[in-house]
Amino acid sequence: MNIRGAGARIRALPDTGPWPADIGGALLVQAAVSVPWVIPRDPRLEPATLVGYLLTTLTVLPLVWRRRAPVRVLLAVMAAQAMYATAVDGPGQMLPYTGLMALYSVAAHAPRFTRRLVGALTLASVFPAAAGNTGEARELVFSLMTFSAAYVVGRLTDTQRAYTRAVEDRARQLELTHRIEAEQAAARERARIAREMHDILSHAVSLMIVQAEAGPVAVRTAPERAEAAFDAISESGRDAMVQLRRMLGVLREDAAAAPVPRAPQPALAALSDLVERVRNSGLTVMYGTTGEVRPLPPDTEATVFRIVQEALTNTVKHAAAHQVSVRLAYAADELTITVTDDGRGPGTTTGHGLIGIRERAAAHGGSAATGAGPGGRGFRVRARIPLVTSPMEVGS
Repeated sequence: MNIRGAGARIRALPDTGPWPADIGGALLVQAAVSVPWVIPRDPRLEPATLVGYLLTTLTVLPLVWRRRAPVRVLLAVMAAQAMYATAVDGPGQMLPYTGLMALYSVAAHAPRFTRRLVGALTLASVFPAAAGNTGEARELVFSLMTFSAAYVVGRLTDTQRAYTRAVEDRARQLELTHRIEAEQAAARERARIAREMHDILSHAVSLMIVQAEAGPVAVRTAPERAEAAFDAISESGRDAMVQLRRMLGVLREDAAAAPVPRAPQPALAALSDLVERVRNSGLTVMYGTTGEVRPLPPDTEATVFRIVQEALTNTVKHAAAHQVSVRLAYAADELTITVTDDGRGPGTTTGHGLIGIRERAAAHGGSAATGAGPGGRGFRVRARIPLVTSPMEVGS
């Protein structure tokens, strides 16, 4: 069952407001005050008349508006009760139902100052009312207890309503926060996939173009090199197709029904193959490391691989270089990646590649800088990646 869809359908139902509840409450009170007219009276007393019953109904009728004007409803109820007491010698009530309901409504719906003032005045009026009726202390205590209870229940109802509103507001805020986080996560995932596809395609196509351009020359001068060039084109194309098929397979809508095998992310061990493919394009590539070479977390190794790949791709595409140097410098808490070529220098590399390098480094809390190489010649990419203890190191 789609819970969100069901919630949306429930929210779409028409809001009938408090009218049905208020009318229902008034009818219940009317049923309660009608009991003395149903039970036979002592023959020595005046009979219960229709006029008396209509006056009793008049004390109940204002309760329909008790939420919208609680203070005025309380005053109307008290006035109707006073009219009934002075005009009719009718049956009494076991409890002052209408007054209790009116005072409850004031406590539950009136502003703070108003409800306190009206509540105090109502409770104060109990003393003269009890004195004018029986004058007994028992009636006074009972009336004070019942009206106080009505006021307390009204305050508890208002507190519960405020708490419910706060919980609902918090739930809406959490839902909004989760939706924003989901959208941000989706945006980050789209950016990651875009970077991956850019790196895969850009690297493969750049090598294929270089090899294809060198192929005709090699056919005339060194046929064996031409064959190697065509083999390199084929290998680069197949590798790109495999990686793209794997990535697109993960994005397929029916991936759950037909799972696509997911190969591991590129690791530092694959750098040698990457360097060799670039060498086959005719570029001299020097690769080396300094410091204590050690295993890194898989996501860090994948980032290092992609940074080196993008830097070499930019060299092949834009630098017109003869040689390029790749150096990984391991420190205690940082890995520095330096890719330097002897090509045309700054201003020869544009597009999303360098932005992707900076984004990848920043995703690990690192940084990347690009510019001219030593002595102002060539182009250099330098990225610093903070290192954390890998699971393999923890287990050693």
